[in-house]
Amino acid sequence: MIQNKDISESMTIKLEEIFDELPDMPEFVKRIRRAPNREFTLSRKETGLALKNALRYIPEKWHKKLAPEFLDELLTTGRIYGYRFRPQGKIKGRSIDEYKGRCIEGKAFQVMIDNNLDFDIALYPYELVTYGETGQVCQNWMQYRLIKQYLQVMTREQTLVVESGHPLGLFASTLEAPRVIITNALMVGLFDDQENWHRAMALGVANYGQMTAGGWMYIGPQGIVHGTYSTILNAGRTKLGIPQDKDLSGCLFVSSGLGGMSGAQGKSVEIANGVGIIAEVDYSRVQTRNEQGWISRVFDNPAEAFGLAKEYQDKKESISIAFYGNIVDLLEYAVDNNIKIDLLTDQTSCHAVYDGGYCPQGITFDQRTEYLRTDKEKFKKHVDSSLRHHFKIIKTLVERGTYFFDYGNSFLKAVFDAGVKEVCKNGKNTLEGFIFPSYVEDLMGPMLFDYGYGPFRWVCLSGKREDLLKTDKAAMECIDPERRFQDRDNYVWIRDANKNRLVVGTQARILYQDALGRMKIALKFNEMVRNKETGPIMLGRDHHDTGGTDSPFRETANIKDGSNIMADMATQCFAGNAARGMSLVALHNGGGVGIGNAINGGFGLVLDGSERIDSIIKKAIPWDVMGGVARRAWARNENSIETSIKYNEMRKGADHITLPFIPDEKLIEDLVAKVFKKSRAEGHPSSPSATPRQEKA
Repeated sequence: MIQNKDISESMTIKLEEIFDELPDMPEFVKRIRRAPNREFTLSRKETGLALKNALRYIPEKWHKKLAPEFLDELLTTGRIYGYRFRPQGKIKGRSIDEYKGRCIEGKAFQVMIDNNLDFDIALYPYELVTYGETGQVCQNWMQYRLIKQYLQVMTREQTLVVESGHPLGLFASTLEAPRVIITNALMVGLFDDQENWHRAMALGVANYGQMTAGGWMYIGPQGIVHGTYSTILNAGRTKLGIPQDKDLSGCLFVSSGLGGMSGAQGKSVEIANGVGIIAEVDYSRVQTRNEQGWISRVFDNPAEAFGLAKEYQDKKESISIAFYGNIVDLLEYAVDNNIKIDLLTDQTSCHAVYDGGYCPQGITFDQRTEYLRTDKEKFKKHVDSSLRHHFKIIKTLVERGTYFFDYGNSFLKAVFDAGVKEVCKNGKNTLEGFIFPSYVEDLMGPMLFDYGYGPFRWVCLSGKREDLLKTDKAAMECIDPERRFQDRDNYVWIRDANKNRLVVGTQARILYQDALGRMKIALKFNEMVRNKETGPIMLGRDHHDTGGTDSPFRETANIKDGSNIMADMATQCFAGNAARGMSLVALHNGGGVGIGNAINGGFGLVLDGSERIDSIIKKAIPWDVMGGVARRAWARNENSIETSIKYNEMRKGADHITLPFIPDEKLIEDLVAKVFKKSRAEGHPSSPSATPRQEKA
C-alpha cells in the first residue's frame, strides 16, 4: 500500500521544499479589507471531503495541527484559504529581475500574480480576491506557494497546467507551446449553477477567476478605465447628440461602485470632461479611490453631492464625486427633487448579488456583512425588495429623459431574478433581452467591438516608469488619428495617459485598438525590447473583448442571430491562441456576469525581443481579435461585415473570413406572416409546426 512517505519522496515541488517547519500564522493588517464570510452549507460528509481536499497539499506531519485549523476556517468563512501559508506583509509585483526562474515567462507570471494580490490592487487580498467580489487568483495560499515554485523551475520546453487554481503539474511541451494553461470553474452543464458552484468552491475544487484575476492579467482599475471612458463618451455622442469631436462638458453621469472594475468610473468621467457622482456603501473603497486620486470629493449627503455637481456642470468643468451611501437613496433624491441625470448605470457586483455584491437599501455595509454571516435568507429578501424598488426609480428617471444602460454587471438579470418580469422585452423570460440596453448592445458592440477595437494592455516587467513612458510614445506613433474617430479617441487617450495618473500597482497601460493596430504596436514593443530600449514587456487584454467572451447579456449582447447563447467563440479563441504560441492562455466560466452566464478567455504574451515572438505576434494577435469580428460578421452586424471585407482584401493568401449573404427583410416577413396566419386559422396559435402531442404537452 502506498504511504504518504512514498508520495512525498516522489515529488520535488511541494510545501516541504519551502518550509522546514510549519510557518507561523501571518499578522493581518487591520485597515486591509476582508472578504465577507461565505455561507457554510456543506453536509457532514461534504465537510469531511473539503478537509481531505485541503490536506492534499499538506505533509502528513502537519495534518493533526492543520486539520482543526482548516475546519475552523471552513466553518467561519465558508472556505479554506490556508492563511498560515500566506507570505508575511505586503505582496506586490516587483521587477522581473528580482524573481527566480529558469525562463523569462516563469518570472514574468510571478510579477503578474503578485501584482494581482497587492494591497493597493486586490479587493480582498488575504482571501486572494482581486476584484468583482469573488474573482480569485487561486483558491488558497497552498496553491499560490506551489504555483510560484513551479514557475521558478519551469523551462521553456515545459507547460504548467492550472485547473481552478490547482497546479496540476509541469508537462513536457515545446518552445512554441504556452508556458501556462489555465482553466477556471468549467463546470459540466448539468451542474453549472450557483448552488453547485458554491458547493464546489467550499469543497476546494472550483475557482472563480472572474476574468483577469484567475488569468493573472489584472492591472488595477486602469484595466477598465479606457473602456469606461469610451462607453460614457460614446453614450453622450449617440444619446445626447454630442458631436464626435466633443466631450461630456456639462453632462451628469451617475452610477454606483468604487471597487475593482467600478473604481474606474470617477477617473473615466473626469477624462471625458464630464461630472460624475458614484455611490459606494463601503467607506474603505471610497477612501482608497480618493487617496489614489480617482475620486475628487466625497459626500454622504445627496443634496451636497448634487449641489456641487450642478456647479461644475454650469462651469463646464469636470469633477468626480463619491457619494458615501446607497445608490437607491441617491436616485430617490434625484426623483424627489426633479434632478436631471443625463447618463445612468450601475456597477455593483450583481453577478454575486446574494453574496454581498449588492447592498440593499436600508442596510449599512456592516449590517450586510453580518446578514451574510448569520441570516442569508433574510438578506436575500432585502436584496430582492431593494432591486424591485431600484428598478422602479430607474424607470421614472428614464421617463424623464435619462439614458440608462446595463453595464454588464448582471443588474437587469438580478432584477428579473427578484421577480420583475416586465424588465424583459417579451415580459416572460430573458431570451429576447431586456427593456433597457446592455452597454455592449447599444454602444461598445456596434462602435468598437464590431470593428475589432478592444482593451489591449501591457505591463513593463522591469517596473520602471521610464519604460512605460517609452511605450506610451511608441504606441502613440503607431496610431493614425485621422483614420477613424475611434483612432482619434485612442490617440488622445494614450497621449494624455501619463498626465491622467492611471497606474495603480506595477507599471502598466491600457489602450483600445483593433487587430492590425494591436499587431503593429506589439511588433514595435518587441523591437524596443530587442534593441534594449526597454526591459521585457508582457502583453495581454481584458477578456471583455471582441473575441474573448461569449456572454449573452454583455459581450455578445449585440449578436442577434441567436448564437449569443453559444460558447464556441471563446473556446476557439483559447485553443487558437494556444496553437499559435501565446505564453499563457486562460478559459473561465462566469466572468463579470456570474457562474453559468458566460465563458471567457484571455492570454498573456511575454515579449523578449526575439524573432520567434515577432512570428507569434503576426499570427496570434490578428486571430485573437478577428475570430470575434468574424463571428459578429456572420451574425450580420453591418460594421463587422465592413471590417471583414477589408480584412479579406488586406490578408489575401493568409486569412479568409466567411461572410453572410443578406436576404430581403420584406421577403422573410411576408413568408413568416403567411405561415403563422395559416397556423392560427388551423388552431395552432403558438407554432405552425406544432403537433397534437406538443399542443397537449
